[in-house]
Amino acid sequence: MTTLVTGGAGFIGSTLVDRLIAAGERVVVVDDMSSGRPENLADARTAAGDRLTIVELNISDPGLADLMATTRPDVVFHLAAQVDVRASVTDPITDARVNVLGTIAVAEAARAAGVRKIVFASSGGSIYGLPEHLPVAETAPVQPLSPYAVAKVAGELYLNAYSARHGVQCTHLALANVYGPRQDPHGEAGVVAIFTHALLTGASTRLFGDGGNTRDYVYVADVAAAMQAAAAPGWDRTRFNIGTGRQTSDRELHSALARAVGVPDAPTYAPARAGDLRHSAVDAGLAGRLLGWTPRHDLADGLASTVAHVRGRLAAAPDR
Repeated sequence: MTTLVTGGAGFIGSTLVDRLIAAGERVVVVDDMSSGRPENLADARTAAGDRLTIVELNISDPGLADLMATTRPDVVFHLAAQVDVRASVTDPITDARVNVLGTIAVAEAARAAGVRKIVFASSGGSIYGLPEHLPVAETAPVQPLSPYAVAKVAGELYLNAYSARHGVQCTHLALANVYGPRQDPHGEAGVVAIFTHALLTGASTRLFGDGGNTRDYVYVADVAAAMQAAAAPGWDRTRFNIGTGRQTSDRELHSALARAVGVPDAPTYAPARAGDLRHSAVDAGLAGRLLGWTPRHDLADGLASTVAHVRGRLAAAPDR
């Protein structure tokens, strides 16, 4: 089977590519390298031989339709996105251009190429807004409170419409806070990477407010497994939450990472940031029942693997 992964040189995308290659798939990676990194695909290049094609291309480029028409993927995993919530607030037009118009471009190219299914990376950490109960289930109403969250909801709706009108199946994965090896230590979405890089290099770390904000942290390899499972036929126009259902506070996360690195647990504190959600966690029971998916990595093991990866990259850096 041939699959196409948009954003395939990114943190989550490259982990998915590794898994697809290991399963014997032919994989086409589409990434404009604005945030993806070619080195993230080094392992896949080694393992894949001629089963991996990497195309540097923006998803809004008309060339995407030609590429899909030529490669004829059975499944498209759509991960390419603008992922910074704060950037979406500052520049909602750019966010919509990438996350809404880009998704439409992917859907239109997939329709023309006869793609069977699109697996869409949605956002369990944002689309539900401030739910009444945590962990939040898929039956809760969507209440997007940022342009980023609105765009993710719009992406789901557009893909549902393409499924209803054109027969391109779609399954949406509403991801909790994903972490693990290859995560970029820059930007709001990478708090585990930010803390890990700082603790390993002796830089200061900072908690906002009282450190009591909580998030549901799910390991990237588990997310890749969920995406692969969602590619099977069925579950059309269905959203699955992908997370652990457990809340970890910023303070608890910092302590766990300090232990994993072996350094003092001594963050500084800064005023709370306006607009930060206080608590977030998703109920992934539906994915367990229908996809047979459950997270296999607990937080301690996942953080240990992340620390080992970052430590190795720092040791291999030419200036160290």
